[in-house]
Amino acid sequence: MPLGLGYSTRGRGLATCLLPFGLLQEDGIRQVLEEMKALYEQNQADVNEAKAGQSNLIPTIKFRHCSLLRNRRCIIAYLYDRLLRIRALRWEYGSVLPNDLRFHMSAEEMEWFNQYKKSLATYMRSLGGEEGLDLTQDMKPPKSLYIEVRCLKDHGEFEIEDGTTVLLKKNSQHFLPRWKCEQLIRQGVLEHVLS
Repeated sequence: MPLGLGYSTRGRGLATCLLPFGLLQEDGIRQVLEEMKALYEQNQADVNEAKAGQSNLIPTIKFRHCSLLRNRRCIIAYLYDRLLRIRALRWEYGSVLPNDLRFHMSAEEMEWFNQYKKSLATYMRSLGGEEGLDLTQDMKPPKSLYIEVRCLKDHGEFEIEDGTTVLLKKNSQHFLPRWKCEQLIRQGVLEHVLS
């Protein structure tokens, strides 16, 4: 393929993997990088020939260069979208991710998530005085300060701000402060009982 027409189609395959939060498409990225390397090497050879006087190769060189730039943009967009999704997971699920989500992340993505989690925790501790301010609470404005919740699995004792402890056993129902329950609701320990 002298013009590199088949090479620019690989980058599109990565974009289709963005919809569900699936496994990192390492094979797809590797294929695109290998194709980019082949395009670059072909361009280097043609540039040397063009310097020797073959000016008819210049459009081909420019086309391959545009394909290289496009593939690079596709890879960067794919990886950036995954980072945005991973960052959103911290806000949605808290500092502990469910196993099924961790399974879909690479070791590097887990490391990035842990660093983001630490940075966010440090920032939240720096706000709001001694105890800090948990920015992940009240993601939606509350209609009432207390809500009725049902425990979906045994969790053990749960301490409320006033020092009262509540035993969270499976199928038990409690009337608790919303801000203390939100994290457990996101983790699947409690569910909000709507009247």
